[in-house]
Amino acid sequence: MASSLPPGSTGLPFIGETLQFLTDRNFVQKRYQRHGSVFKSHIIGRPTVFMVGPDAVEFLLSSGFDNFSWRDGWPDTFKLLLGRSLFVQEGEEHRKNRRLMMPAFHGAALARYFSSMEEITQQHLKKWEQQQTLQWYEEFKQLTFDIASQIFLGTPPGKETERLSQLFTTLTSGLLSFPNLPGSQFKKSLAARNALLDHLAIVINQRKENPTDDALSLLLDAQDEEGNRLSFEEIRAQAMLLLFAGHETTTSMLTWFALEVARNKDVYQKAKAEQQTFSDAVTLEQISKMPYLDQIFNEIERLHPPVAGGFRGVVKPFEFNGYSVPAGWLAQYSILHTHRLPEVYPDPEKFDPDRWHNTKQKPFSLIGFGGGSRVCIGLAFAKLEMKLVAAHLLRHYEWELLPHQRLEPVQIPTRRPKDRLRVIFRAID
Repeated sequence: MASSLPPGSTGLPFIGETLQFLTDRNFVQKRYQRHGSVFKSHIIGRPTVFMVGPDAVEFLLSSGFDNFSWRDGWPDTFKLLLGRSLFVQEGEEHRKNRRLMMPAFHGAALARYFSSMEEITQQHLKKWEQQQTLQWYEEFKQLTFDIASQIFLGTPPGKETERLSQLFTTLTSGLLSFPNLPGSQFKKSLAARNALLDHLAIVINQRKENPTDDALSLLLDAQDEEGNRLSFEEIRAQAMLLLFAGHETTTSMLTWFALEVARNKDVYQKAKAEQQTFSDAVTLEQISKMPYLDQIFNEIERLHPPVAGGFRGVVKPFEFNGYSVPAGWLAQYSILHTHRLPEVYPDPEKFDPDRWHNTKQKPFSLIGFGGGSRVCIGLAFAKLEMKLVAAHLLRHYEWELLPHQRLEPVQIPTRRPKDRLRVIFRAID
């Protein structure tokens, strides 16, 4: 019978261990080594249980799902800036809206999106050829935002999408800010959010009058078996989330793909050889026949997950591993450190795509896109987009890391190299 709280420290009065959590990249690792897969702390004004490793994560995301709340787990800044989207919805509301949205991100819809992804990718590749020297994180960010804007909203690349991308950069800078402090980044982020919402309102009304093949038109037309539809406010909130999630995570993973492939010449050569088995034109049919590229992106997700962890509110007291956790606490599941446990992944700091060759994966050991019933709705879309871009890069281009840059990871708002990856980029015959 569980009778005690998890081991750990609650730190200083009021602030707890918040500063250490935000500034020490090894915060979770140090405490895991000391206490094991479940330990307590006090961060962001709340007592917190940290859960590390596949078994603990499976409990939080699946078998113990009913003990936790998504909405209660995230700071108010997230909810204010991203709105009442699928991200913070729960229960029947979440299930209903997820069912309505699913057709826009799977099967026939993905096939329709492919030509737009291909066209926009080609435009950016030609631009990069001319530029030759890139700060690639920023370039990937504009590419993925252009794709998201075209496919989700029907807004083609141009000055308007550049403006919207900058507004999203301002918005994301405030996700972990302190809204009540004078001069806080949050007020700038709030103004950016309002400008984005105004734009989305205009586009939604345009799509009502003139539907197209974009995801927004599919959402406007979607209804379930009972005739339920998404309201205007629901569609606007979901569109905001799709634009945010649809480019932030893929930007991060494409940047780390480019960096790790450049660092590991054997991986580059092996991935390039796989691409040379296909014709020059990248097709949708080819995408599912690139097992080594799949291995690379699995390893990117493992070693460089876009976000380090997820938060939930504890709404029911629960017991796990012999410890009791009260209702009202915060729960944090660690993605980054679950992916780096040596008992799950031998030599975990090594970038090694071969670890995914003919390997049976332990459930909830790879969770960069979540897991359980709330796994990322855009997972198939993201993988299609990343593999399309990577296939072009491997077939027709080479790149070289510029010297004198800091490539250590920065984790907030999403994981990226500190100096944003500067490269020399060139086409090859």
